[in-house]
Parts: sequence; C-alpha cells; structure tokens
Amino acid sequence: MTFSGFPDAGPAFYEGLEADNSKTYWLAHKAVYESAIREPMLALVDALEGEFGEARLFRPYRDVRFSADKSPYKTHQGAFTGADTAFGYYVQMSADGLALGGGFRATSTAVTARYRAAVDASGSGLELEAALAPIVANGFEVLGDAVATAPRGYPRDHPRIELLRRKELLVIQRLGMPDWVNTPGAADQIAAAWRSLQPLRSWVDRHVFG
Repeated sequence: MTFSGFPDAGPAFYEGLEADNSKTYWLAHKAVYESAIREPMLALVDALEGEFGEARLFRPYRDVRFSADKSPYKTHQGAFTGADTAFGYYVQMSADGLALGGGFRATSTAVTARYRAAVDASGSGLELEAALAPIVANGFEVLGDAVATAPRGYPRDHPRIELLRRKELLVIQRLGMPDWVNTPGAADQIAAAWRSLQPLRSWVDRHVFG
C-alpha cells in the first residue's frame, strides 16, 4: 500500500461522527472511514516505520466500561510509532484535521520520579528548557498528565514548576488541513516534524530512561 495523502473526506467523516456518534452512522459511512482514514494512516506509518520504529493504529472504538459517556466511537484516528521504545511519535486525524507529536508516557511512578528529578536538577533542567524552546516556537504545545499544584517535595515557586507538575511529557502540533496533507509529500512533512523532536528524545533517553 502506497501512501498518497489524506483525503478531505476524512475530517468530513469525523464532523458527521461528532454530530451522530451512533452505530447507524458508523455503518453507513464505514467505507469512508476505511478509504479516507484507516488505509491512508496504515500506509503512512508503513512508509515511516523504517526510520521511526514499529507502528500501530489505535482502535476506533471507545472503552465505555468506566465512562459516563457511552458514545461508542472515537472522534479521531491516532497512530503511534516507536511503541517498543521509551520515546514515541504520534499522528492523528480528526474533524480538525491533522495533529502530530511525540513524547513519553508515565508507565510507572518510578518513571515520573526520574523525570521530575531531572527537571529539578539545574543542569538537566536547563537542558530540557533549551530543547523545548525551538519546539514550542515551531508551534508545538507541551502536554501530559499533571498534578494541580506542585508535586510533593517541590516548591510551588520552582523556576520550572510547569514542567515539574507533569507526570509525563508530550508535545503536539495541530496543523489542520494544509495544502500538502492531500499529497504523498505529507509523509515527508510529518517525518520532518518528528525529526525536529530529536533534542527532546535525546533528553528523555538520557535522563528518564538512561
């Protein structure tokens, strides 16, 4: 399967699903989901797998067992590469178009503790700020599950308190539907964006999982 870009029908499909998150809508439009979303996403991660690692697509169905929201379908399709590594890369299509990013998930309290210790230390903490500065300037948002105030043992006026509050560290860039997204060149654009995260990946590899 050769990647040729993401059709405009993908975001349109999700606009409809947001309005009618039902099995009736899903079955009536499943062919659009397959051709405009799932197949292009599979082709994309296959094209990028050699450089960025093994990839998988997330299931389109929501886990509603413990949720008050019983709508059955996710309103986006995500894919994650580097699933067997500490740092992974993410790409998503939704009604808002394309989004992409990378980072690491907090798989244990020990991982979070190592991350916070590295943020707290002056040398590695300043190094992280330096790595993030051009990434944020390029339109990425810093995300990740976080506590409401300061984590236990750290002062609220710490110079890097916003980073310390996080249990994990992710960055995401929301791109919408730029002209190139419908073309094979979208793979090159996404790869270039992921490569721009290399300073963050190096920091995570050395200070959190090293």
